[in-house]
Amino acid sequence: MQEGRLADRAYTAIVQIINEDGLTTGDRLPSEARLAETFGMSRSIVREALVRLAADGITEARRGAGSYVKRRPSERLGSHVPMQGLAATLGTYEVRFVLEAEAARLAAHRRSHAQMEAIEAALAALRAALLSSAPAHDEDWVLHRAIAEATGNTAFVMLFDRLHEEVIRILRAGVDISRSRPPEVIGAMMDEHDAIVDAIRARDADGAALAMRWHLSQGRKRLMP
Repeated sequence: MQEGRLADRAYTAIVQIINEDGLTTGDRLPSEARLAETFGMSRSIVREALVRLAADGITEARRGAGSYVKRRPSERLGSHVPMQGLAATLGTYEVRFVLEAEAARLAAHRRSHAQMEAIEAALAALRAALLSSAPAHDEDWVLHRAIAEATGNTAFVMLFDRLHEEVIRILRAGVDISRSRPPEVIGAMMDEHDAIVDAIRARDADGAALAMRWHLSQGRKRLMP
Protein backbone atom coordinates (compact mmCIF):
# COMPACT_ATOMS: atom_id res chain seq x y z
CA MET A 1 0.00 0.00 0.00
CA GLN A 2 2.80 2.40 0.97
CA GLU A 3 4.66 1.75 -2.29
CA GLY A 4 1.48 2.42 -4.24
CA ARG A 5 1.07 5.80 -2.55
CA LEU A 6 4.72 6.65 -3.22
CA ALA A 7 4.29 5.70 -6.87
CA ASP A 8 1.27 8.00 -7.05
CA ARG A 9 3.40 10.83 -5.64
CA ALA A 10 6.18 10.12 -8.14
CA TYR A 11 3.62 10.02 -10.98
CA THR A 12 2.27 13.42 -9.94
CA ALA A 13 5.75 14.89 -9.55
CA ILE A 14 6.80 13.75 -13.03
CA VAL A 15 3.68 15.32 -14.56
CA GLN A 16 4.53 18.53 -12.70
CA ILE A 17 8.02 18.45 -14.20
CA ILE A 18 6.50 18.05 -17.67
CA ASN A 19 4.15 20.98 -17.10
CA GLU A 20 6.38 23.34 -15.14
CA ASP A 21 9.47 22.80 -17.32
CA GLY A 22 7.40 23.22 -20.47
CA LEU A 23 8.39 19.83 -21.85
CA THR A 24 6.68 18.90 -25.11
CA THR A 25 6.23 15.75 -27.18
CA GLY A 26 9.59 14.12 -27.84
CA ASP A 27 11.43 15.80 -24.97
CA ARG A 28 13.48 13.53 -22.73
CA LEU A 29 12.69 13.22 -19.04
CA PRO A 30 15.45 13.19 -16.43
CA SER A 31 16.90 9.73 -15.82
CA GLU A 32 15.39 7.33 -13.30
CA ALA A 33 18.38 7.90 -11.03
CA ARG A 34 18.00 11.68 -11.25
CA LEU A 35 14.26 11.53 -10.58
CA ALA A 36 14.77 9.17 -7.65
CA GLU A 37 17.34 11.52 -6.14
CA THR A 38 15.11 14.57 -6.71
CA PHE A 39 12.07 12.91 -5.13
CA GLY A 40 13.97 11.14 -2.35
CA MET A 41 12.54 7.80 -3.48
CA SER A 42 13.94 4.51 -4.71
CA ARG A 43 14.47 3.90 -8.41
CA SER A 44 11.95 1.04 -8.28
CA ILE A 45 9.22 3.47 -7.17
CA VAL A 46 10.13 5.91 -9.94
CA ARG A 47 10.19 3.04 -12.44
CA GLU A 48 6.67 1.99 -11.38
CA ALA A 49 5.45 5.56 -11.86
CA LEU A 50 7.02 5.72 -15.33
CA VAL A 51 5.40 2.41 -16.30
CA ARG A 52 2.01 3.80 -15.29
CA LEU A 53 2.65 7.09 -17.10
CA ALA A 54 3.48 5.12 -20.24
CA ALA A 55 0.29 3.06 -19.85
CA ASP A 56 -1.69 6.29 -19.62
CA GLY A 57 -0.10 7.57 -22.83
CA ILE A 58 1.81 10.44 -21.20
CA THR A 59 5.35 9.09 -21.60
CA GLU A 60 7.08 6.40 -23.62
CA ALA A 61 10.19 4.39 -22.83
CA ARG A 62 12.88 4.01 -25.47
CA ARG A 63 15.18 1.08 -24.93
CA GLY A 64 18.55 2.27 -23.71
CA ALA A 65 17.57 5.93 -24.09
CA GLY A 66 15.26 6.67 -21.15
CA SER A 67 11.71 8.02 -21.05
CA TYR A 68 10.27 10.72 -23.29
CA VAL A 69 7.15 12.84 -23.27
CA LYS A 70 4.50 11.35 -25.54
CA ARG A 71 1.52 13.57 -24.69
CA ARG A 72 1.03 16.41 -22.25
CA PRO A 73 -2.15 16.26 -20.14
CA SER A 74 -4.56 18.96 -21.28
CA GLU A 75 -4.38 22.10 -19.14
CA ARG A 76 -8.18 21.89 -18.87
CA LEU A 77 -7.83 18.48 -17.22
CA GLY A 78 -6.46 20.15 -14.10
CA SER A 79 -9.73 22.02 -13.56
CA HIS A 80 -11.54 18.67 -13.19
CA VAL A 81 -8.94 16.38 -11.66
CA PRO A 82 -6.71 17.54 -8.77
CA MET A 83 -3.07 16.98 -9.66
CA GLN A 84 -2.52 14.78 -6.61
CA GLY A 85 -5.37 12.55 -7.78
CA LEU A 86 -4.33 12.31 -11.43
CA ALA A 87 -2.65 8.91 -11.11
CA ALA A 88 -5.66 7.33 -9.41
CA THR A 89 -8.15 8.89 -11.79
CA LEU A 90 -6.35 7.89 -14.99
CA GLY A 91 -5.60 4.52 -13.43
CA THR A 92 -9.30 3.67 -13.50
CA TYR A 93 -8.98 3.26 -17.27
CA GLU A 94 -7.06 0.02 -16.77
CA VAL A 95 -9.92 -1.31 -14.65
CA ARG A 96 -12.54 -0.06 -17.09
CA PHE A 97 -10.82 -1.76 -20.05
CA VAL A 98 -11.39 -5.09 -18.31
CA LEU A 99 -14.71 -4.41 -16.60
CA GLU A 100 -16.59 -2.52 -19.29
CA ALA A 101 -15.36 -4.45 -22.30
CA GLU A 102 -16.56 -7.69 -20.69
CA ALA A 103 -19.79 -5.97 -19.60
CA ALA A 104 -20.44 -4.96 -23.21
CA ARG A 105 -19.70 -8.52 -24.35
CA LEU A 106 -22.12 -10.05 -21.85
CA ALA A 107 -24.76 -7.37 -22.50
CA ALA A 108 -24.73 -8.33 -26.18
CA HIS A 109 -25.38 -11.95 -25.20
CA ARG A 110 -27.88 -11.43 -22.40
CA ARG A 111 -29.69 -8.12 -22.75
CA SER A 112 -33.46 -8.30 -22.57
CA HIS A 113 -35.81 -6.26 -24.73
CA ALA A 114 -36.43 -3.89 -21.80
CA GLN A 115 -32.70 -3.52 -21.14
CA MET A 116 -32.07 -2.77 -24.81
CA GLU A 117 -34.75 -0.07 -24.65
CA ALA A 118 -33.03 1.42 -21.59
CA ILE A 119 -29.69 1.46 -23.42
CA GLU A 120 -31.30 3.07 -26.47
CA ALA A 121 -32.98 5.72 -24.28
CA ALA A 122 -29.69 6.48 -22.54
CA LEU A 123 -27.94 6.78 -25.91
CA ALA A 124 -30.58 9.23 -27.15
CA ALA A 125 -30.24 11.31 -23.97
CA LEU A 126 -26.46 11.38 -24.36
CA ARG A 127 -26.76 12.47 -28.00
CA ALA A 128 -29.11 15.31 -27.06
CA ALA A 129 -26.77 16.45 -24.27
CA LEU A 130 -23.62 16.26 -26.39
CA LEU A 131 -25.23 18.25 -29.20
CA SER A 132 -26.32 20.95 -26.76
CA SER A 133 -24.37 23.01 -24.27
CA ALA A 134 -25.35 20.69 -21.41
CA PRO A 135 -22.52 19.05 -19.40
CA ALA A 136 -23.42 15.51 -20.66
CA HIS A 137 -21.33 13.56 -18.13
CA ASP A 138 -24.36 12.31 -16.21
CA GLU A 139 -25.95 11.03 -19.43
CA ASP A 140 -22.67 9.34 -20.36
CA TRP A 141 -22.56 7.61 -16.96
CA VAL A 142 -26.18 6.44 -17.29
CA LEU A 143 -25.44 4.82 -20.67
CA HIS A 144 -22.37 2.98 -19.43
CA ARG A 145 -24.23 1.86 -16.31
CA ALA A 146 -27.19 0.64 -18.39
CA ILE A 147 -24.77 -1.57 -20.30
CA ALA A 148 -23.44 -2.96 -17.01
CA GLU A 149 -27.01 -3.66 -15.87
CA ALA A 150 -27.71 -5.51 -19.12
CA THR A 151 -25.14 -8.15 -18.15
CA GLY A 152 -27.71 -9.50 -15.69
CA ASN A 153 -24.89 -9.75 -13.16
CA THR A 154 -25.23 -7.34 -10.24
CA ALA A 155 -21.51 -7.63 -9.48
CA PHE A 156 -20.75 -5.64 -12.64
CA VAL A 157 -23.06 -2.85 -11.51
CA MET A 158 -21.65 -2.90 -7.98
CA LEU A 159 -18.07 -2.65 -9.22
CA PHE A 160 -18.92 0.06 -11.73
CA ASP A 161 -20.67 2.07 -9.02
CA ARG A 162 -17.54 1.86 -6.88
CA LEU A 163 -15.73 3.78 -9.64
CA HIS A 164 -18.41 6.48 -9.81
CA GLU A 165 -16.42 9.40 -8.41
CA GLU A 166 -13.36 8.87 -10.61
CA VAL A 167 -15.35 8.00 -13.74
CA ILE A 168 -17.55 11.08 -13.40
CA ARG A 169 -14.43 13.25 -13.18
CA ILE A 170 -13.11 11.68 -16.36
CA LEU A 171 -16.43 11.98 -18.19
CA ARG A 172 -16.82 15.62 -17.18
CA ALA A 173 -13.26 16.42 -18.23
CA GLY A 174 -13.58 14.49 -21.49
CA VAL A 175 -16.67 16.38 -22.62
CA ASP A 176 -15.24 19.75 -21.58
CA ILE A 177 -11.91 19.16 -23.33
CA SER A 178 -13.61 17.77 -26.45
CA ARG A 179 -15.87 20.82 -26.71
CA SER A 180 -12.79 23.06 -26.75
CA ARG A 181 -11.71 21.33 -29.97
CA PRO A 182 -13.17 21.09 -33.49
CA PRO A 183 -16.78 19.77 -33.68
CA GLU A 184 -15.69 16.46 -35.18
CA VAL A 185 -14.21 15.47 -31.81
CA ILE A 186 -17.66 15.39 -30.22
CA GLY A 187 -18.88 13.63 -33.37
CA ALA A 188 -16.25 10.93 -32.91
CA MET A 189 -17.29 10.48 -29.28
CA MET A 190 -20.90 9.96 -30.37
CA ASP A 191 -19.87 7.55 -33.14
CA GLU A 192 -18.01 5.43 -30.60
CA HIS A 193 -21.08 5.15 -28.38
CA ASP A 194 -23.22 4.33 -31.42
CA ALA A 195 -20.85 1.51 -32.37
CA ILE A 196 -21.10 -0.03 -28.88
CA VAL A 197 -24.89 0.11 -28.85
CA ASP A 198 -25.17 -1.14 -32.45
CA ALA A 199 -23.13 -4.22 -31.53
CA ILE A 200 -25.20 -4.90 -28.41
CA ARG A 201 -28.39 -4.51 -30.44
CA ALA A 202 -27.05 -6.99 -33.02
CA ARG A 203 -25.96 -9.38 -30.26
CA ASP A 204 -22.41 -9.13 -31.59
CA ALA A 205 -20.52 -9.89 -28.38
CA ASP A 206 -16.98 -9.60 -29.76
CA GLY A 207 -17.90 -6.44 -31.63
CA ALA A 208 -19.37 -4.87 -28.51
CA ALA A 209 -16.27 -5.63 -26.45
CA LEU A 210 -13.99 -4.28 -29.17
CA ALA A 211 -16.09 -1.13 -29.60
CA MET A 212 -16.00 -0.49 -25.87
CA ARG A 213 -12.24 -0.91 -25.65
CA TRP A 214 -11.78 1.41 -28.63
CA HIS A 215 -14.06 4.02 -27.05
CA LEU A 216 -12.19 3.91 -23.75
CA SER A 217 -8.78 4.10 -25.43
CA GLN A 218 -9.91 7.09 -27.50
CA GLY A 219 -11.43 8.68 -24.40
CA ARG A 220 -8.10 8.50 -22.61
CA LYS A 221 -6.36 10.09 -25.58
CA ARG A 222 -8.89 12.94 -25.61
CA LEU A 223 -7.64 13.99 -22.16
CA MET A 224 -4.36 14.90 -23.81
CA PRO A 225 -3.77 17.81 -26.27
